[in-house]
Amino acid sequence: MLGLFERIVAFRYLRARRAEGFISVISWFSLLGIALGVATLIIVMAVMNGFRAELFNRILGLNGHLNVFSETATFTDWPLVLAQLKDIDGVVAINPSIEGQALISQRGQATGVLVRALRPQDFAAKKTIADKIVSGRVENFVDENVAIGQRLAQRLGVRVGDEITLVSPTGKATAFGTMPRLRAYRIGAIYDVGMYEYDNGFVFMPLAAAQGFFNMGESVTSLEIFTNNPHRMTAVMEKISAQLGAERRVMNWQHMHASFVNALQVERNVMFLILTLIILVAAFNIISGLMMLVKDKTRDIAILRTMGAERGQILRIFMLSGATIGVVGTVLGSVLGLVFAMNIEAVRQFFQALLGTDLFSAEIYFLSQLPARIEWSEVIQVILMALSLSLLATVYPAWRAARLDPVEALRYE
Repeated sequence: MLGLFERIVAFRYLRARRAEGFISVISWFSLLGIALGVATLIIVMAVMNGFRAELFNRILGLNGHLNVFSETATFTDWPLVLAQLKDIDGVVAINPSIEGQALISQRGQATGVLVRALRPQDFAAKKTIADKIVSGRVENFVDENVAIGQRLAQRLGVRVGDEITLVSPTGKATAFGTMPRLRAYRIGAIYDVGMYEYDNGFVFMPLAAAQGFFNMGESVTSLEIFTNNPHRMTAVMEKISAQLGAERRVMNWQHMHASFVNALQVERNVMFLILTLIILVAAFNIISGLMMLVKDKTRDIAILRTMGAERGQILRIFMLSGATIGVVGTVLGSVLGLVFAMNIEAVRQFFQALLGTDLFSAEIYFLSQLPARIEWSEVIQVILMALSLSLLATVYPAWRAARLDPVEALRYE
């Protein structure tokens, strides 16, 4: 479609002379705008995907994909229910668990924590925690030994082997009122899963010890069910609900963490829309630059037309000039964005050391490292969108140049 004549003239117009320096500046700014827009969009989407993936992996590694609750406060017949559900197709593991709030006291300091109780073998099977033990051993998670997060240990100034005191909100009724239940536990392991909420506010306890601490006898609060695919578990959930009937409640992890799931999805869509505007602004710069180029090259266009150049050739010349800016800007932006996204943590550490401030606070973002995950389908989508906007931006100026009447253009020359 593009002949040698169109390519020579188009690239000649891109190399502006001194008198056309202002047009060249606009072209460079257009190219830079598209490159920055594409790079920013790729980087932000990679960080959003990484943040979403890391958060979901930690949530799914620490919590059941499905949770079965009893209509009463405690789950007394959980062994019978576990036996009914373990052979359902798609169910990988079922863990009885207890979850309750408590107050932790150590050396005059007190803070609220969430106690989560599991059987020792179920705790060892949670690779998200078992593989992240930084002090102590998984085998210590027995009897009266507990596991706490590294940030909580640092805040309390404790280490493996020290004792902490837990205060249960369900106390013992006496003649003088309800007396809180206090019990000392030894720290058997300290973990660091990289998620601030769990590293700072969770205490994992053996199931038998938690039953005594919360005065629950042989009961539990829920059954954690792990499936073979946490993102496609509707069929498994329907089978479990049909098996248990109306007296049990079944909730999946998306319902239990609906605020996280919805917030991340909305934020991802809004950020994509906002950052697309950067590319759109750069496309408008291409339009303004080409319009000025057409105005400046009016006499050249008229001469080319009188020498036999067709309207289609003039149209293709100016479309190629503008499209070249878009293509080069998109390629540069894609390379810059991919390199930045692949080394996002190193870049963060560099700027953090340079500025002397924490650019990614774990207390705010729940993760200790800045994640990035490149989805190549999204990268291709961004590139195609940038190329399409750049090409569309050239249509009107090129059409104006092709419609130019050579007689009128040369009338006063």
